[in-house]
Amino acid sequence: MYVAVVPNRGSPPAILLRESYREAGKTKNRTLANLSRWPAERIEQLRAVLRGDKLLPAAEAVEIVRALPHGHVLAALGTARRIGLNTLLPRRAPQRRRDLALGLIVARLLEPAAKLATARMLDPATASHSLGEMLGLGRVAAKEVYAALDWLGREQPFIEATLARRHLKNGALLLYDVTSSYLEGRCCELAQYGYSRDHRGDRPQLVIGLMCAGDGCPVAVEVFEGNTADPLTLSAQIDKLKQRFRLQRVVMVGDRGVLTSARIEQTLRPAGLDWITALRAPAIKRLAGEGGPLQPSLFDHRDMAEITSPDYPGERLVVCKNPLLAEERARKRAELLAATENELARIAARVQRARSPLHGAAAIGQAVGAVLGRRHMAKHFQISITDETFSFAQNSVSIAAEAALDGIYVIRTSLPAEHSDTPTGQARGLTAHATVRAYKSLSGVEHAFRSLKTVDLELRPVFHWTAPRVRAHVLLCMLAYYLQWHMRRSLAPLLFDEPDPAAREAQRTSPVAKAEPSPAAQRKAARKRTEPVDGEPLPVHSFHTLLGDLATLTHNVIRLGRDRLTAILATPTPTQRRALDLLGLTPTA
Repeated sequence: MYVAVVPNRGSPPAILLRESYREAGKTKNRTLANLSRWPAERIEQLRAVLRGDKLLPAAEAVEIVRALPHGHVLAALGTARRIGLNTLLPRRAPQRRRDLALGLIVARLLEPAAKLATARMLDPATASHSLGEMLGLGRVAAKEVYAALDWLGREQPFIEATLARRHLKNGALLLYDVTSSYLEGRCCELAQYGYSRDHRGDRPQLVIGLMCAGDGCPVAVEVFEGNTADPLTLSAQIDKLKQRFRLQRVVMVGDRGVLTSARIEQTLRPAGLDWITALRAPAIKRLAGEGGPLQPSLFDHRDMAEITSPDYPGERLVVCKNPLLAEERARKRAELLAATENELARIAARVQRARSPLHGAAAIGQAVGAVLGRRHMAKHFQISITDETFSFAQNSVSIAAEAALDGIYVIRTSLPAEHSDTPTGQARGLTAHATVRAYKSLSGVEHAFRSLKTVDLELRPVFHWTAPRVRAHVLLCMLAYYLQWHMRRSLAPLLFDEPDPAAREAQRTSPVAKAEPSPAAQRKAARKRTEPVDGEPLPVHSFHTLLGDLATLTHNVIRLGRDRLTAILATPTPTQRRALDLLGLTPTA
C-alpha cells in the first residue's frame, strides 16, 4: 500500500490510499480510501507506517539534546559584523586566530571573565552560550586564547589606525582623558603606586589614557606606569596622532588636570594642535582679582560670557556660571567647615582638660594638621597654637572670596570665534556655545571609563603579569566597549538611555544649564515602558538586563526519532524581536 497524490485540474489534488496487485501477470492498482479530507500531519504519519518506520510516543520521538543561550550572542556578534569590527583584525593572520580574537571581544561584552573561563565558554564541551558554535571554533584550549590575546596586543597599532581612519579626520574634535585601575599581584612592571581614582592607595596601579571621537566613540587606548602624572601622558598621544594616524590638525579636548598650561606650551603649541580645556581655581582667582576681566557683573543677565586676558594671548576664555553648581559647592563647603570645626573643637577640649591634656606645640600641631589636611580646610581657618593653648576661628574673608566664585568655571580655547553655531564635524572655529558643549562632551569619555571599569566590561581585577599582556587586556576591553557603544545607540528606544539627543539639546536654553532628558525619555523613565508609537509598549531595560533577556532566546539541538538531529531557535518574545529589529538582525539558529 502507498499514498498517491492525483492532480485535479482547477481543484486541490486528490490524496488516495492505494495498493498494487498482480492479475494475469500484470500489475494493477486499486483505490482503498480517499484521504483528501485528512490533516497533513495524519497523512504523514500514515506514510511513515507504510514505510515501516517505528512510531514512538511524542515524549520519546522528540528529545532536546542541548539548549544554549543564543539571543545575546546573535545580537552582539551580528552587530560586530555589521559595524565591521571583524575587519579591524588584520587579514594576514590565520582565520582561526582572527575568529578567536573576535570571540574574545564579544565574550568580554556578554560575560566578562578571566581568560581561562572564557576558553571554557567557547569550548563546545563546556560552553555557556552559543558564541563558540556561531564562530565555528570547535575545541578551544586556554593557550589558544592567550595566544590570540597576545596577537591582538601586537596588532594594536594597526587596529587603532583603522579606527582613526573611520572616525577621525583633520580638524575634528578629539576627546582625551585619563583614569587609573589597580592590579593584583606585584610582578607587572607597570604596577606602581600613584594617585588612585579607585581610592585604593594601598594597591599598585596602572594609568590608562583613552582617546574618543567627538561623539564619544573610542578610537585608541594606551597604558602607562601607575605613577605617571596625567599631563605626562599627553606627548605619547600627540606622537600617535601625528605619526600613526597621519593627522596634522585636530582639536584636543581635555580637562584641566591633563591639558595644563605647561603641556599646552611645551607639547600642543609646538605640534600645531588646537585645544579646549578649563582653567584651574588659582587661575580663575587671578582673573577675578581687582581690575581683572572676570567680574560678577558679567552674570547679571546671562550665565555665559566671553573675555580675554593678557595672560592668555591669542586665546579665548569663555566664562560660565551654573547656579545649581554654585548651590552644591556652597552646601559642600558648609558641611566641610562644620565637620572640621567639630574636630578642632575636640582637639581644643583635649588641650584644656585637666587630666592628661594634649600639650606641646608640636603634638597639638600634628593633631590639627591631620584634621585640616583631611578635608583641605586649612585656608578657611585661623589657627593659634602654643605649648599650652590652642584656639581657632573661621576665616570669613577667605570663605567669602571662595564663595564669590561658586559655580564659575572658565573654558580656555585656541580656536577662533565662529559666528555660526551649526555643529560640524570639523572645528576651524567655534562659537562660545559650541565651545562649552565641546568641553562638556568629555562626559562621553567618563561614561566609557565607568563601563570599562565597573558593571559592563569589568576591566579589573587585572591578574596578568607582563606589560604586553596587560596592554592587550586593556585593548580588548576598549574594543568590547566600541561594540557596546554601537549597540547602545541602536537599542536606545528599549533602554533607559536618551532616545532623542536632538530633542534634548534643542530644549536647552544654554549649554551651561543642566541637561534635562527629552520628553520621550522622561515618559519612558516614568512608565518603564517604551513609546506606543514604536509598536506595542515593551518593558524598558538597562543594557545589562536586556542582554540577559536576549540570552533566554535559546539555540536548541533536537533529536527527532532515533538519529535525526536538527537545530531550532526558540520563538522570540516581542522584546527580543524588537531588539533584533533595532540592530538590523534576523533571528536565526
